[in-house]
Amino acid sequence: MLLQIVGAAVVDSLELPTRLLVARRSSPPQLAGLWEFPGGKVEAGESCEEALHRELDEELGVALRLGGEIEGPGEQGWPLNGRAAMRVWFAEVTDGRPTALQDHDDLRWVDLAEGGAVEDLPWIPADRPILTALRSLLPGPGAESPDQKREA
Repeated sequence: MLLQIVGAAVVDSLELPTRLLVARRSSPPQLAGLWEFPGGKVEAGESCEEALHRELDEELGVALRLGGEIEGPGEQGWPLNGRAAMRVWFAEVTDGRPTALQDHDDLRWVDLAEGGAVEDLPWIPADRPILTALRSLLPGPGAESPDQKREA
């Protein structure tokens, strides 16, 4: 079994997302300066959702409302490397102002529009397929929002 990582695609609105909060890694050296979905490791005894709430409180100082999961190709989500996989959920800030507290040196709200700033950022390579999947799930006219896709 792979190490389980969780991440959040924090959007400005679960109902009609137009911007995504991205975080720039400050370490380790091979990832420093690259952008990612904030999150972290699931600890023993935690559910993935509990870990995500804890990680975003520790890393960004925010509380979240989770929307639907951006489902990956594997049982544990999106492969990161040979040792870890990440499950990612849409999320919206419900309390606090996002601040780079741990593991990141910059946070940025970026436009999700086609050809927008989100595409131009240097992403951690393993997060690029997740970004592509996220954009394919964004609601168009008459589509469900990421909030409605949540399964109980």
